[in-house]
Amino acid sequence: MNDFLAACALLTIAPIRRALNFSARAFAYFPLVGALLGIILVGAQIVLKPFFPPFVLAALLVALWALLTGALHLDGVSDACDALFATATRERRLEILRDPHMGAFGATGLIVILLLKFSALASVNLAALFLAPVLARWAMVYAAAFPLARSQGMAALFAKTLTRRKVLLATLCALGLVIAFGWLAVGAWLTAVLVATLLARFAIARLGGLTGDIYGMICEVVEVSVLLASLGFLTK
Repeated sequence: MNDFLAACALLTIAPIRRALNFSARAFAYFPLVGALLGIILVGAQIVLKPFFPPFVLAALLVALWALLTGALHLDGVSDACDALFATATRERRLEILRDPHMGAFGATGLIVILLLKFSALASVNLAALFLAPVLARWAMVYAAAFPLARSQGMAALFAKTLTRRKVLLATLCALGLVIAFGWLAVGAWLTAVLVATLLARFAIARLGGLTGDIYGMICEVVEVSVLLASLGFLTK
């Protein structure tokens, strides 16, 4: 139970005691936290749909999504974009990741992610709205198996003690949550794996490894990718 609460404390704004003992075991519960977010978002869409036009409803869902997660991963998007796309040395890019100020690449990346999520939510189906946060948080566990860019920080705290068993448990948890969606879940999962792998490889090429901000970016981009895929080839 402590590990599940630790996962909730890390990934959401749930009023849970922050002094919990964090460990890599919490990774196994990341997809379950994603499922809770998905249930809340689906419930909000069902309740609010009769009262608002599609674009207003989409904006409200984007706002709720950011609120529930404390905009944690959106912050990762802006920091990661500033570092990954800067014309600089690897060492300088790692310094940019620590800089609290937002640059042009960070602002652009954040705007693009929010616009894509908003546009997708204007017509997305309920299944994809549930699948996106589940698979995005599983993708963070998958990404944690890649090399680290530095030996300190929250990413190192988790990834250093991550084992194949924890990755397997997270995968089984995600599988149990999405298996009922059949081929839609298969397509969404393949999308998540492809996107997470490409972003992780790009981060390794630019930074020498992954950081907590990169995990956050992977989470957000996978969410958007699953939503967009559900509007495209996954439902054709």
